[in-house]
Amino acid sequence: MKKKQFKTESKKILDMMINSVYSNREIFLRELISNASDAIDKLYYKSLTDNSVKLDKDDFKIKIDLNKDNRTIVITDNGIGMTEEELDNNLGIIAKSGSSLFKEINDKHEDINIIGQFGVGFYSAFMIAKEIKVISKAFGSNEAFSWVSNGADGYSIEKTDKESFGTEITLYLKDNTDTDNYDEFLEQNRIMGIIRKYSDYIKYPINMDITKKDDDDKDVTSEETVNSMIPIWKRNASDVNDEEYNNYYSDKFFDYETPIKVLHNKVEGQVSYNSLLFIPSHAPYDYYTKEYEKGLQLYTNGVLIMDKCSDLLPDYFSFVKGLVDTEDISLNISREMLQQDRSLKVIAKSLEGKIKSALENMITEDRDKYEKFFDAFGMQLKYGVYGFYGMNNEALKDLLMFYSSKDKKRVTLKEYVENMKDGQDKIYYASGESLDRIDMLPSVERFKDKDYEVLYLCDYVDEFTIQALMDYEGKKFANVSSESTDLDTEEEKEELKKVNENAKDLLSFMNDSIDEVKSVRFTNKLKNHPVCLSTEGAISFEMEKVLNQMPTGETYKADIVLEINENHPIADKIRDLYENDKDALINYSKILYNQARLIEGLSVENPTELTNLICDMLSK
Repeated sequence: MKKKQFKTESKKILDMMINSVYSNREIFLRELISNASDAIDKLYYKSLTDNSVKLDKDDFKIKIDLNKDNRTIVITDNGIGMTEEELDNNLGIIAKSGSSLFKEINDKHEDINIIGQFGVGFYSAFMIAKEIKVISKAFGSNEAFSWVSNGADGYSIEKTDKESFGTEITLYLKDNTDTDNYDEFLEQNRIMGIIRKYSDYIKYPINMDITKKDDDDKDVTSEETVNSMIPIWKRNASDVNDEEYNNYYSDKFFDYETPIKVLHNKVEGQVSYNSLLFIPSHAPYDYYTKEYEKGLQLYTNGVLIMDKCSDLLPDYFSFVKGLVDTEDISLNISREMLQQDRSLKVIAKSLEGKIKSALENMITEDRDKYEKFFDAFGMQLKYGVYGFYGMNNEALKDLLMFYSSKDKKRVTLKEYVENMKDGQDKIYYASGESLDRIDMLPSVERFKDKDYEVLYLCDYVDEFTIQALMDYEGKKFANVSSESTDLDTEEEKEELKKVNENAKDLLSFMNDSIDEVKSVRFTNKLKNHPVCLSTEGAISFEMEKVLNQMPTGETYKADIVLEINENHPIADKIRDLYENDKDALINYSKILYNQARLIEGLSVENPTELTNLICDMLSK
């Protein structure tokens, strides 16, 4: 016998399972049945691709036995089985990925369902079992092994006898307490109910010895199949209820929050397929990491041939989970050939259209639900636009949302354009760290006063997305903080031009006093504010921040313009200083520039100099 200890982190997680970190204990059976089904899938697939394996689908089944006297539940399958090494690797290390995050979430006592997501589904059995015994014999092997554990003390592996291949799991139930009745899981009706609730779609028979009364009122026991065995995706959508969809989703994709949308389709044509797609209500913990792997399960005529077929989804819809089942793809096709398969490309294009259409319908038919979706995955849609230099604009432009100056609620670009003022030919936007900061920008105030709607771009990716879009329905995007964006009439522009020409020497002097700006000019677009900053060229303030945070080693600078309100008393003050005290004007110029940076939400590059200048001014 080989006695082993769980690793420290695994032991901590197992402690949580033993002490019922998850309150819905009945899911232990779903997890074990799902594992058994996966084991049979592997062997069935092998029988279809390896001529030396002589097995038929009708040979496979899962058996559940209840023993009230011994207080045991036994789950048996005739799947592919496990070797000694596989028992050790599969059952000896809990939660190979994400286990530290599992502990972190548990420590915070967050009420979320995370068993399957962190790879600890098998260990949910410890919520009802004080000891678990697994006997397994790998297909084609002459040896069988036994894995036994009573929890935190570790586990043992030793050779044993088993006539046929497959796996047998025996759960020895915990003793009842004043608050916990574990005997409920020994009642056949309770177990049948759990199976029909969670595992009715499993395509292999789940058998139990069912006791019923005969005509003479005597107990008669016979082995019966408890589940229907019809894959949920092959049933008519009208015959499947929400609970069945949700149970299938949580079981197969380890997410115990209800999906935000279910797409169940049967398509017939040049390529025929069944698909069952789920749009999650939240992003998985690793979604925006390199470790996340997109893809749909790919079946051919009911046989799983690939667990994550990435070619079925574009990157911008990588959040979608689900499966596709088609007869138009060969069972033995290689991964390399699959990427070139015409049928697969047709299916992928069709799925993309169905996902896009479903999301667009959600915008108009269930706005709250779409906004919840956008909170989780809106960033991915934006990546899809700018990450491919606008190649996906047509597919994604109507799915994008941005906050608006009107009520600070999200609007689509279509809604913005529909509400544009007569004669308005641009879509106005402003960027910043938060809605409140943007709302207070002097450059935004004038547009709001004239009742122009302004899009508020708060995510670092927003402005890059806007630039990749270039326009929407022929309407160009315009940054209200750009020097080139104004609302002036031709007469007002001409008048302002004369003001700046007359003050050319003054403005040039101020420009020379501030190293960081490209130019200084008077403006008439400010209401009560003395100054503001604008930019020239393609790089805005927010883009400068983002670009300089990238690990490229390059430094980017926006071309900054200091704009001074020609109607503010400060304009008269600087004119007076230019005539009478140029040294003081140098200090004034620096103070005004740094004030404008603070208003814009930018850092002050030399706060010590600024405070000294202000104190010097106040002391005079």
